[in-house]
Amino acid sequence: MTTIPTWHLTPDLDRFLRLAGDFLRSRPAHHTIQLTVTDTLRRRGRHVYGDGEPEFGLLEHDGTVTAAFFRTPPGRLMSTRLTPAETEALAAELADRGTELPGFMAEQDTASAFAAAWRHRTGALPDVNVRQRLYRLGVLTIPSPVPPGRPRVATAKDREQLIRWHGEFVTEVGEHGAMIGSADWADARISYGGVTLWETPEGTPVSMAGVTAKVAGQIRVAPVYTPAELRGRGYAGAATAEVSRAARAAGADEVLLFTDLANPTSNALYQRIGYRPVADFTAYDFGPGTAGR
Repeated sequence: MTTIPTWHLTPDLDRFLRLAGDFLRSRPAHHTIQLTVTDTLRRRGRHVYGDGEPEFGLLEHDGTVTAAFFRTPPGRLMSTRLTPAETEALAAELADRGTELPGFMAEQDTASAFAAAWRHRTGALPDVNVRQRLYRLGVLTIPSPVPPGRPRVATAKDREQLIRWHGEFVTEVGEHGAMIGSADWADARISYGGVTLWETPEGTPVSMAGVTAKVAGQIRVAPVYTPAELRGRGYAGAATAEVSRAARAAGADEVLLFTDLANPTSNALYQRIGYRPVADFTAYDFGPGTAGR
């Protein structure tokens, strides 16, 4: 007889990590978002992504965790890969609770299956916000020619610059509700040397590449940003190559990054540097439905 999967929801981050930590670490590349966000919540506080209370969920089969999700309101729910039965069970659990869900993100097949299940149960209309590809660094290749200038790890004196550029980046990618505030982001990254600036020979910053803190042996490059008027000069590639090299030197087993599949320029750039595809992810936004009414 087939056992219907049962989801367990909790607001307790410590309990979630205690139960799901080994599972998340079993596939650090595919679970990079879950690993890095929960690590940030642990280090920076529960409300670093917003005033709402974070939510966590896990699925167990015979005492073994096989899937997990988190949500930091007002952002989307972020899930690990699910089977069709697990997807249906999650949609049913959340709909029965009257959950108001603004969106969902997971690997492509899981995301599309959940979007269909959520529409069926709530009437909410799913709309693709972004399709992304996860890459893993293979053999690092420094772009040539290297633009004039040099890399420099950002420090407290760069805080206002980082806040401004992070704000511009968030506006450009349209993810206001799903990301950490720019000031908190800058403070967190400065605390562990998590942003590298590319600056001109005169010392003017022209691009930045950030990295997450190392968790479960993986570091993810994010974000990479160059002001629009300075693009096309190789600054982003040089900054990305430098943080990728530094991540490897820091002992990362896997160096990862996401790209927007609608941006062929960035996808081509990262592949030239040495990044290779791992998996495709899709983020859906949900229009008004009947859940919670």
